[in-house]
Amino acid sequence: MIKLAKISTTPPSGTDKDGTKKRTEGYVVRIGELNEILRAQQKHSLLVVLQGMDGSGKDGAVKNVFKDCTPFNLSVYAFKKPTEMEFAHDFLWRVHEQVPAKGDIKIFNRSHYEDILIQRVHGWIDEERVRRRMAAINAFEELMVFDNRTTVLKFYLHISKDEQEKQLQERIDEPEKHWKHNDGDWEERKHWDEYMRCYEDAINQSKIPWTIVPVDDRWYRDYLIAKTVCEALEEMNLAYPIE
Repeated sequence: MIKLAKISTTPPSGTDKDGTKKRTEGYVVRIGELNEILRAQQKHSLLVVLQGMDGSGKDGAVKNVFKDCTPFNLSVYAFKKPTEMEFAHDFLWRVHEQVPAKGDIKIFNRSHYEDILIQRVHGWIDEERVRRRMAAINAFEELMVFDNRTTVLKFYLHISKDEQEKQLQERIDEPEKHWKHNDGDWEERKHWDEYMRCYEDAINQSKIPWTIVPVDDRWYRDYLIAKTVCEALEEMNLAYPIE
């Protein structure tokens, strides 16, 4: 069982920052190359799920890790509060439309897990619905894997409470970050302990495992995500189609 409180939010002791950054650069370039082959072959797809508390660096991870990818088959979808139309359907209805087609990489900035996180934290759904939704999520992800040859990579961006405060304060203090500021982020922070419990439960109940990414040092966040994505693409044994 994963216990988030026992996992560091910083890189392992003795990690070489400069060397790690250099390795990250290599992974980023290789991801760009493999993405082009993925697009050409059109036999596999990749779904990258980024979840984490506000300020954990989801946007930065996307920008830095996938910067060498062609935009033709790479897209990002940010899940926000459901619309009235979406609320009128089952909770996965709006998600299924966004999953990647063969040959594509899709990045979820937040995801279908929001429906057992924020709604659970605030008591908008009961525990029986949480249980059923978790079962539906597991089935949904397995459907993607086995029916559409989609590799699903799930990253929990593990930030400390102190680092989150620093990141949120920067959105107030630094003019170029004002656009990111949202008073609601500070309100959600008041529920930190309950969020940690719900994240931990979702991670442990998942059939497809999560990668826990320490993000207090952003260079290590980029390294671990890039390494994991690159290795997953390599395992697909991609090759350009030959006529």
